[in-house]
Amino acid sequence: MVSGPSGVGKSTVLRSLRRVLDFGFSVSVTTRDPRPSEIDGVHYRFISRDRFLRLIDDNELVEWAEYGGHLYGTPFDSVKEARDASDVVILDIELEGAKQVRSAFPDATLVWIAPPSFEELERRLRQRGDTDETAIEGRLARARSDMELAPSLYDRIVVNGDVETAVAELIEIAKPDGRHSGVGPNPPPL
Repeated sequence: MVSGPSGVGKSTVLRSLRRVLDFGFSVSVTTRDPRPSEIDGVHYRFISRDRFLRLIDDNELVEWAEYGGHLYGTPFDSVKEARDASDVVILDIELEGAKQVRSAFPDATLVWIAPPSFEELERRLRQRGDTDETAIEGRLARARSDMELAPSLYDRIVVNGDVETAVAELIEIAKPDGRHSGVGPNPPPL
């Protein structure tokens, strides 16, 4: 399971990781609108708030959280599909969801992707150009809080100062060395 603050480069790291490691990826659902480069069913499944609330009511989500005024969650069926497809499964979720994943999959390896500095995180968020100032300020406040909590919840912290280095660290984490349960038959999510 991989988490990190908005703007840290999780999508970039996971896209690069996909080039060198075959892994199952659990596609989350969200109530937010897609960004211009995002494809429904690939990056997220974009659904209505009403549909999301039905998934909660029907206990169809491994985890869910509200972030930036939008709901995000991981359906059990998406995790099952990813587990059926690969020995290594990755979930990309927020810190609140990580707490729920820890309960549902106690053997999962939780990895926090951290920025090299808070200033660099702010620069990346502003550089994206797809978020208004109010939302940026909210994301930065949430990032500060999450970055303080991450060391007590996550098994590993990977600093994304350089994508290649972050990818190399994730590959090492996914190796079957007895410590990490993210590989092997019917593995819990990384």
